[in-house]
Amino acid sequence: MTVAVGTVKDGKVILEGVALPDGTVVTVLADDDRPAVKLPGPLEAELLAAIDEADAEDGGAGPEFLEQLKRFG
Repeated sequence: MTVAVGTVKDGKVILEGVALPDGTVVTVLADDDRPAVKLPGPLEAELLAAIDEADAEDGGAGPEFLEQLKRFG
């Protein structure tokens, strides 16, 4: 999994410093004016612990993590 930052120009996302091959499937999270997601204390602690665990591992469980996030809308 790669994390990249970009901007939209003429309806296309222009990435900064990353070139992805044609056909790469991406997930886009866009900043907007909606309020930040607020998790209850125990869920926030669980999320932070999972992030720490993922940071300590080789590779990652990106697709599984994104699936779990869907339950929060």
